[in-house]
This record gives sequence, C-alpha cells and structure tokens, in this order.
Amino acid sequence: MESQVYFPQLEDVKKAAETIKNVSEVTPLSQGLRYSKQFGAQVYLKREDLQQVRSYKIRGAYNKISSLTKEEAQNGVVCASAGNHAQGVALSCKLLKIKGYIFMPAPTPNQKVEQVKMFGEDFIEIKLVGDTFDDASEAAMKECQEQGKTFIHPFDDKKVIEGQATIGLEIIRQSQVPIDYVFIAIGGGGLASGLSTVFKELSPNTKIIGVEPEGAPSMKTSIANNQNTELQNIEKFVDGAAVKRVGDLNFAICKQNLDDVITVPEGKVCETILELYNKDAIVVEPAGALSIAALDFYADKIKGKNVVCVVSGSNNDITRTPEIKERALLYANLKHYFIINFPQRAGALKEFVVDILGENDDITYFQYAKKTNRENGSAVVGVQLKSSNDLEPLIAKMKKRNFYGDYLNDKPDLFQFLV
Repeated sequence: MESQVYFPQLEDVKKAAETIKNVSEVTPLSQGLRYSKQFGAQVYLKREDLQQVRSYKIRGAYNKISSLTKEEAQNGVVCASAGNHAQGVALSCKLLKIKGYIFMPAPTPNQKVEQVKMFGEDFIEIKLVGDTFDDASEAAMKECQEQGKTFIHPFDDKKVIEGQATIGLEIIRQSQVPIDYVFIAIGGGGLASGLSTVFKELSPNTKIIGVEPEGAPSMKTSIANNQNTELQNIEKFVDGAAVKRVGDLNFAICKQNLDDVITVPEGKVCETILELYNKDAIVVEPAGALSIAALDFYADKIKGKNVVCVVSGSNNDITRTPEIKERALLYANLKHYFIINFPQRAGALKEFVVDILGENDDITYFQYAKKTNRENGSAVVGVQLKSSNDLEPLIAKMKKRNFYGDYLNDKPDLFQFLV
C-alpha cells in the first residue's frame, strides 16, 4: 500500500520551477532578527507574502494550468475559492489567456471579489453561488461535469503539489547553512506535501513541522487516525488553513514525510499578526502567521538551531483588525467580560470605577439598561487589564462589595455574542 503513494519527483519539481520562473517571484529568505534573539536560534523567514498575488498559491495554480492540453485550455478552467487560490488561478488565466470561472460563496466580501477581478481582468468570470464554500464548490464541480471544463483543485493535485514544492528548492538553494527545522502551515496540505518531499530528498536531516490552527486540526487528526478524516466542525478564523478534510494525495505524503504536526490557538496567531505588524512592519494573514506562532511551542527544541518559517501569505482584510486585537487580548488573559450587578442607586457606577477597578484597568465594553422596581440592575462589562495577574484581585473586590454576577469568558454559548 505504501509503495502506491504518489511523491513528487525532483525532476518534475525542477520542471515546475522552470515553468513558473517568469511568473512566480524567487522570494527572499531573510533572517528574522527579533525572533532569532527571542528564541536563541537562527530564524529565517521565507517571504511568500511578497509574491505578486501575496501568497505562494500562484506557483501551483500556474504550474497546473500550464500543463493543460490545447483542448482542455480551450474549454476553460474552474475553481472554487474566495481566497488566495482564486487569485492565483485568476492571474494564471490572464497570463496564459485561458478563460477561468471562479466560484465564490455569495457572502464573500466585496474586497476579495474585486481583488480576484483585478488579477484576472477579462479572462475570468466570477460566479457568486450559495451561502457557504461547500455550496460554491458543489456548483463548481457541476459546471465542470456539464461543460467539460477542468477543475483546478487548490491542493489535491499532482501538478499543484509540484508547483508548491518549488519553495523547497528555493529555500535549500538560498540557505547558507544546514537547516534543522522548517515550520509550515497546513490547510489542505499542498504546500506541506510538496516542500516536505523536496527536503526528504535533498536535506533529509531537516525536521519538517506542520502547523494547523487549533480549531481545524484536520491533518493532525487524520494522521492520528491513520486515515484521511473529515472533521464535522471547524473554527474558520484562520481561513487560509481551515479545512474540514485535507487532500488524499497530501495526506498520504504528509503521513510519511512530516516529523510532527502541531496546533496553535487562534489567539496566539492573532498575537503574532499584531507583533509582526507593530514590531517588524510585516503584514500577514492568519495562515501566514501560523508558522511563526508555532515557535513558542518548540522553543526548547529550536534553541541554537537553524530554523525556517514559511510566511505563506499576506492577504489580510483590514476590517478584521478589531477581531484580531480582541482575540489576542483574550489569549493573553488581558481582556475579560463580566456580568456586574449594580445596585440601582446613585453613585453605584462611580463606586465600581473608583473603588473596584485598578488604576490601570480599562472598561472597553459596557451594556446596561436601568429597570425599575429592582434592587440590582445587571450590566455586561468588558475590562482590559494591564497584567493577567490583576484578574483574581479584581474578582475578589467585586465579590466583597457584592457587584459580582458572573464571568463570561469561559461560557462559550454566551461569549459568542460578544466576540
């Protein structure tokens, strides 16, 4: 059974590199000085966020579409995506002068739709179908079957895998030192399966660590089960790496090639996004931050080692910034939501602010409606602390003065309405 597993051949990866050389950037492998100092290691960032479409997806999409027969090219191509894959397909269609049909869910933000239009221009047609990605994907597959068009899969395809594998070739050529660890985000597994195969052949001592969001551990679960397993529910925040089921080709390769698969909490990803922006002036999307966010969980093992993190993309929607900040504060245990029971008398709010809150505590959310004929009125209050150590003293003061009602952070059914 194992002998039947498809692995990209090095010659095919080199051919892919030749195919995409005038389209895909040879992105920098630059030292992350701050991370190197923080972890006592030599940390390098492979900057795929600097591609023209701001992600590595152009590599696989262009390599696949370039491989089509003349007849297949004339019939056109189809993909289902609202993200980086759609942009890679769109640009490839324009450059190769092939008609592309890109299916997206109807609620896709207009900014993403316009971005895909910009790259594809007149060579693509966007079809907004259904409420979810699954709806759009189903419609895309139906279009292929009925119209004889070729479906361009985002990861479960040999030519796509070979295209993504070219990143591995570049890293090995660019590095001046032997690489001990490579950290790489896993969504469907196209990048991880391609890159890991190249390293197993050319740099077999390098440990390849796959990184998934905690809320969508599809590869980790599948490897643990020893079969490709579809998750019933996933957290979609890290949209570029949140899939219910990884590719079959990708699973078979990663099961053999990856040295470890770890998960990173979404809040940690958000912390990393903000750090990269504020301290390094690097803009990344949630999936692009995964590989760097993983370093904290490997801190002891990477000390003194040569480490590469693949920064997979930078298509971050600026309207998500408040949510990213909120999740980062919650992860750092600095943002807390309470139900506060205010005595319905003059001066109660002042007492809460002056006598209960610390001088560095900040109210960030307050919702209260005064109701008559009650001794107490409940308010939902969000408080941001300067230190996580301030939480227990704050709760103690609330209880002592009979203001404490409930703590909401650990009640997901209620908390979802606030965050």
